[in-house]
Amino acid sequence: MSKLSENTRKKIKEQIISNVFEHSPKALFTSELASMLARDEEFIKRLLIELKEQGILEPVSKNPKGKQLLSRRRWRLTEAALKAVEKQ
Repeated sequence: MSKLSENTRKKIKEQIISNVFEHSPKALFTSELASMLARDEEFIKRLLIELKEQGILEPVSKNPKGKQLLSRRRWRLTEAALKAVEKQ
């Protein structure tokens, strides 16, 4: 497997943010994002965790009925990131 450049990783992160914003306020599963971007789920998960550490995305660990999700995570923009994207 080839290693992607930082520039490419940055572009994929921008695509992730764009897709999450387009489907906002609905939170998206990692697998949904991976299929939208035609990328491996594990790779997308690593990028999602990086975006979480940067304070751009936050994981949703409960389903709409309030039941705890055990192994899957949904992702949405943080309030600060949502406001910043809406301003542009």
